[in-house]
Amino acid sequence: MQFHTLPDEDGTISPAGIRWAIEAANHHMPKPSLVCVENTHMAASGMPWHPDDLVAVLHAAGELPVYMDGARLFNAEVATGVPAADSCAGITAVMCCMSKGLCAPVGSLLAGQPEMIEEARVQRHRMGGAMRQAGVIAAAGLVALETMVQRLAEDHSRARRLAEAVASRWPDAGCDPEMVRTNIVVFTHSDPSKLLSYLHTEGVLAGTIAPDVLRLVTHNDVDDEGLERALGALNTAP
Repeated sequence: MQFHTLPDEDGTISPAGIRWAIEAANHHMPKPSLVCVENTHMAASGMPWHPDDLVAVLHAAGELPVYMDGARLFNAEVATGVPAADSCAGITAVMCCMSKGLCAPVGSLLAGQPEMIEEARVQRHRMGGAMRQAGVIAAAGLVALETMVQRLAEDHSRARRLAEAVASRWPDAGCDPEMVRTNIVVFTHSDPSKLLSYLHTEGVLAGTIAPDVLRLVTHNDVDDEGLERALGALNTAP
């Protein structure tokens, strides 16, 4: 397998880039066989795709299948107001997590055409993915889908406040609160280890996704009291 990466700083890949990659197969480059997108785009502060941009990607892909990593698909639904099923229309296959913002302890879903799902079941068994007595896990997934989706708006609101605090404390950190529409805040810092250590002493857990790039994530276990603690720590951080 070979990867052909495209610029995605704003959380999207351009239809022109897809068309270029397809045309490049006529000029000694590997022929593409799949287009992959992520919704929401984690590294772009959880930016959700606009449905029109997804349609443009589908048109550019032509006959190529399109796979969506929809780990936070329902965050995108809440942020854009577009139902997940509508934003995935035309997508060949989509995965979404029942954990993360939806709070199930474990589990993901794969959706696609029946023949693809049947093949996926075969591959799952080949990789040892069969599980018996999975009803307990499935029950938690149902609770996640039925009771946790609309609650995601609370996470989005809290993340926006974190982004405002980051932008105020470090104006050059590359964090634009207007771009934070879901539950992830990504920004740069000259000494991530020092900052993470300080936040930890203040009872705030964060992490990195790349050298000098930090990430804050809101979720169901971050309430208003926890948010205020995080805001205070960011305002006094080195």
